Amino acid sequence: MDSENREVEAPIGPTEATQKFRIAVADRVHRLPPYLFARINKLMYEKRRAGADVIDLGMGNPSDPPQEIVVEKLAAAARDAGNHGYSEARGILNLRREVAAKYFKQHGVRLDPENEVIVCLGSKEGFSHLCLALLGPGDTAIVPAPSYPAHTYAVILAGANVIGLDVTKPDLFLSNIGYTCQNLFPRPKLVVANFPHNPTATVVEKDFYVDLLRLAKRYGFLVVSDLAYADITFDGYKAPSLLSLPDGMKYGVELTTMSKGYNMAGWRVGYCCGNAEILRALGTIKGYYDYGMFRAIQVAAIVALRNTDAAVEAQAREYQRRRDVLCDGLERLGWDIQRPKATMFVWAKIPEPWASRMSSVDFAMKLLEEADVAVSPGGGFGPTGEGYLRLALVENQHRLRQAVRQIGRCLGQAASSRKKGAEDAPQFHEASVPGAGST
Repeated sequence: MDSENREVEAPIGPTEATQKFRIAVADRVHRLPPYLFARINKLMYEKRRAGADVIDLGMGNPSDPPQEIVVEKLAAAARDAGNHGYSEARGILNLRREVAAKYFKQHGVRLDPENEVIVCLGSKEGFSHLCLALLGPGDTAIVPAPSYPAHTYAVILAGANVIGLDVTKPDLFLSNIGYTCQNLFPRPKLVVANFPHNPTATVVEKDFYVDLLRLAKRYGFLVVSDLAYADITFDGYKAPSLLSLPDGMKYGVELTTMSKGYNMAGWRVGYCCGNAEILRALGTIKGYYDYGMFRAIQVAAIVALRNTDAAVEAQAREYQRRRDVLCDGLERLGWDIQRPKATMFVWAKIPEPWASRMSSVDFAMKLLEEADVAVSPGGGFGPTGEGYLRLALVENQHRLRQAVRQIGRCLGQAASSRKKGAEDAPQFHEASVPGAGST
C-alpha cells in the first residue's frame, strides 16, 4: 500500500494523555482555613465504627425530640397535597404572624409581620444570606471572639473583612468597638452581637444594648443580634432583645431559631426580625437563592410557637439540671468552672498541667482517644478560645456523670471537695488589639 494512502493516527502527546485535569475553585474557598474539628470528627467516626461508646459533648445538637403535637401536625400537613409546591422565600404569612406574637409576648416588641419578619432556613442560613445582602469587598464587620464559625466565615464568603474582639468581658467589648470605629477607616459597617454567646455562654443585661446602640448612632454601623439561645436561660436570667430598645429597629435586626428550645434543629426553622429596609435586602437575596422551606414544616412550626411554651421552659430546666451535673462533676475533679446562665454549653478552662503542655485541639484529642469523650476545642473558635473547651449539654444526666468519670480516669484526677478560692477565679483573655484577626 502506498504511503500516501495509509491512514496515520496522530500521536497523543504525553502531557495530554497523562496530565490530570485541575479544578480551579473560586478564591473565596481558598480564604477559608482548614477545618479544625476535622481531626476530632474523623477519630470519633472511626472509634464508633470500631464499636466504642463515645459520649459526644462536641456539637450542640439537641438529642431530645420535639413535642408530639408538633410532629403530628407535620405529618398531617405533609399529607395535604397543597403543601408540596414551592413556598414563599420569606415564609408563609401565618408563621410570620406567630413569630411577631412570640416577640410581643417574650420581649414586649411589636413587629409588622409583613415587613419586619422573615422566616429563614435556620438562623445560620439567615445570617449567611444577610452578610451577602449587607457586605462586600472593602467592608468590615466586627464579630465576637471566640467566634461561632458562621459569624466569621459568612463575612469572609461575602468578600468582607473580619475584626474579632474578645467578648468575655462585655464592657471591654464595647470599648474596643468604640476604639476600632474611631481609628479604622473606612469604619466598620456591621457589628455582630451574640448574647447568650456561643461558645463562651457570656450573657449581658439590657444596658449593654443601650450602649451598643449609642455607638451605632455615633459611628453609623448596623447591628446584627444573634439571639439563638434566648430560650435556654437559667437561674432566673432572661436574655434581653436588641429590638426591645427604642433604637433597636432603627439600626439592626435580630436572628432567632427554633433549633434549641423547641428541639427542632434538623427542621431548619429560624427567623430574622427588625429593620424593614435590611429585611428587604435579605428577602431579595433569599429570593434568588431559595424557594423557602417545606410548607408542612412551617405549619408545624406555627403549632410549636402557639402551643408549646411550657415544654420550652421545661427543656430549659432540663439543660440547667444537666449543667449542674456536669459542673459539679468537673469541680470535684478540681477544674476551674464558671457556671453558665444560658446556652446549652459549658465553657471550661483546661486544667493544669495540660493547659501549658498542649493545645486545646490536642487536649480534646486526648479525651477522645483515652476517655471516649468528644468535646470541642476552644481553639476551633479562634485564637482567643485557646486554653478552653466547649462541652455541650446534649447527653442525659447519667451519661454526663459517666463522661466525668471517664475524664477523671483519663487524666488521673481524683474527685475532691476542694473549695474554689480567690486564686481560682475564672481567668479571661484580654481583648485582642483592634484590627487583629482581620482577613
